[in-house]
Amino acid sequence: MQRPSVTDKRRAFRALHQKGCFVLPNPWDIGSARMLQHLGFAGLASTSTGFAWASGLPDNAVSRTEVLGHLTALCRAVDIPVNADFESGFAWDPEGVAVSVRLALDAGVAGLSIEDRKLDGAPNELYDVPEAVKRVRAAREAIDSSGADVILVARTEILLIDSSATGTAIDKLAAFAEAGADCLYAPGVQKRDDIAALVRAVSPKPLNVVMSAPGLTVAELADLGVRRISIGGALARVAWAAAIGAAEEIKGGSFDGLAGGTPGTRLNGMFGKFN
Repeated sequence: MQRPSVTDKRRAFRALHQKGCFVLPNPWDIGSARMLQHLGFAGLASTSTGFAWASGLPDNAVSRTEVLGHLTALCRAVDIPVNADFESGFAWDPEGVAVSVRLALDAGVAGLSIEDRKLDGAPNELYDVPEAVKRVRAAREAIDSSGADVILVARTEILLIDSSATGTAIDKLAAFAEAGADCLYAPGVQKRDDIAALVRAVSPKPLNVVMSAPGLTVAELADLGVRRISIGGALARVAWAAAIGAAEEIKGGSFDGLAGGTPGTRLNGMFGKFN
């Protein structure tokens, strides 16, 4: 059976955003990506935190070259589309963002996100609306000039800094939508009313909501008008918690923590399908 081409995967990813609501889980390596495909998800998104931790580094400490290599590996490893968590585009100025975006397109991604957090800046330092819009426009122009049908996601980190700044988030997302973003994203939104307000603000374009802890269900988010749901580094944190917990028990002299491991036969059967 012939594997889908990059063009096929990009076309499928575009279709996912047209109607309904879908979950876009976030793998951190080839194994987790193939596991999620095996379980039946229609698309994936990389996670900057998950990949950094898998590399033995803290978040925001991975280079553009390393991220591009990771994205290339993920896209080649699976038959479903991959959206790139592309952080701030690994550049200060719009021209640099455009260069980075073109490199990400070469990696085979079906979508990519550009956020408004300043590169190498203080944790709470964001680009203002005019500068952030220029960066989104640069990404849009880079995609359009390439001829690639790639979803551009524009995101603001403001709600991770101030959870009450819904109005500011709405203003930024509306400006990003006007600048050509295909999908909008404000991680940190949690309240039903705030989610509904963001959906209305960017409509008819889709809104992505990240679920990093228990809370609203897929059905409840769909009822609010959310089109796309991701989980960021949450699944990676669950995996790390299980590994750390078992290792701590071993350090204490007990191997009881190994009882919950996935059987090797299941893993071999899962990954054997990709040979």
